[in-house]
Amino acid sequence: MTRPGTDKEDLICVGALAGAFGVKGLTRIKSFTADPFAIGDYGPVRCEDGTEFDLRLSHEVKQGVLIADLQADLSREAVEALKGQKLYVPRAALPEPEDEDEFYTRDLIGLEARLVDGEVLGSVIAVPDFGAGDLLDIKLAGGRKTVLVPFTKDCVPEVKLSAGFVTVLPPQGLLDDE
Repeated sequence: MTRPGTDKEDLICVGALAGAFGVKGLTRIKSFTADPFAIGDYGPVRCEDGTEFDLRLSHEVKQGVLIADLQADLSREAVEALKGQKLYVPRAALPEPEDEDEFYTRDLIGLEARLVDGEVLGSVIAVPDFGAGDLLDIKLAGGRKTVLVPFTKDCVPEVKLSAGFVTVLPPQGLLDDE
C-alpha cells in the first residue's frame, strides 16, 4: 500500500546501496546528498521495491560512501542482494533549495528545452548519470528522437525553474541529421 506523499513522482533519490560491509549485516551506502551524512536526516529511506529502512550511519569509508546499519535483521547475503538498489525519501522531507541556482535534478524533468535563440528544442524527459556526470535526456519537438546533452554550464547555461525552461547550447554536431 502506498502512503500519501510517497508516489514515485514525490520521491527523490538520495543514495544507493553499494554492497555489504563486514559479516554482521552492515552495508555501504553511496550518498548523493551534498553532505553525505545528511542522507540519515530525512527519515526512513525507501528502496525501489518499496522496502523501507531506518539508517543508522557509522562512518565514511571514502568520499560519499558511508557504512550503515539498516536497522533490519539481515544477513550479509541479504544485504549483498540489495546492492544497487536506489534509496528514496519523500520530496517533502527535503529542504527547499536556498537560491535560484540550486535545484533537485527531479525538478528538471518536464521543463521545456530551448536553444539560445529561444527556439523550442523539446522537453527534458530524464536526467541520467552513467558515471561521467549528469545528462539531460531531451525529447526533440515534433518527433520521437531524443538527444543526450551534458548537464554542464557550457551546454546548459541557464535553468529557469520558475519560467519552466532550460537553455541548451548543444555540442557541435549533436543535432545534425544522420
